[in-house]
Amino acid sequence: MLLDTASLYFRAYFGVPDSVRAPDGTPVNAVRGLLDFIARLVQDHRPDDLVACMDFDWRPAWRVALIPTYKAHRVAEEAPEGAGVDREEVPDTLSPQVPVIDEVLDALGIARVGAADYEADDVIGTLTGRAAGPVDIVTGDRDLFQLVDDERGVRVLYPVKGVGTLQLVDESYVREKYGVTGRGYADLALLRGDPSDGLPGVPGVGEKTAAKLLAAHGDLAGIMAAVDDPAAKLTPAQRKRLAEARAYVEVAPKVVRVASDVALPAFDPALPRSPRDPGAVAALAERWGLGGSLRRLLSTLEE
Repeated sequence: MLLDTASLYFRAYFGVPDSVRAPDGTPVNAVRGLLDFIARLVQDHRPDDLVACMDFDWRPAWRVALIPTYKAHRVAEEAPEGAGVDREEVPDTLSPQVPVIDEVLDALGIARVGAADYEADDVIGTLTGRAAGPVDIVTGDRDLFQLVDDERGVRVLYPVKGVGTLQLVDESYVREKYGVTGRGYADLALLRGDPSDGLPGVPGVGEKTAAKLLAAHGDLAGIMAAVDDPAAKLTPAQRKRLAEARAYVEVAPKVVRVASDVALPAFDPALPRSPRDPGAVAALAERWGLGGSLRRLLSTLEE
């Protein structure tokens, strides 16, 4: 089981009232919500291995160099110029909770894995490619639908309400919902565009048109080959729009497709039965008032 950790703690933050606070009054709703999420996921799905995949760089410079608008609307306005790394605009009371989440996961012994210059999606893509057995990816980000692969047993568990109600996303779901296979989802996304990620897409090509183009021509390369083939079945408007968007289409795949070859540090993915550092867990529980959320997770791990 691979967790898109930031996606889950954002959902926890907005799903748990900020009246949930530590003894000193600091909000810990994202921390406690994430711990409850993990406990429920472990209880319901019983994974052998579980990895909390992290965004060590939520907006990698190499992606921005290819498409400057990539996630640009999420950059905090006060981020200093020349700082080297853009700071993501997040709620004021969420940012201080992220280091607490890191500390708690480390004390528990739940693998927390990231890589410099890469997003959690890329870590997930790399670990999925390495996996010898079935993989469940837990994320609220549709971008990861591109990894769905029935033959390899790779599916996405997409939270609909908390993590108690999950949409199981397999190839039949992607095909029914979007008209493409899992592997075709990235091509669909880059043609359609995605305002939430600052991807412009091809003007005039929406989701349905993108799906029809992929069905007719196989993949992105087939579509662009058709643009240069006068005999290919494209409307004049489609041919013109795709030709005008050629520069975008040439670079977009590297931005949209998750990396599969990220160098990752050594780690133990095995789900711990007991905390790696019981003393640290106890101290964190008291310092941050993690109460029942932490006790439920510890109990679930023991079981």
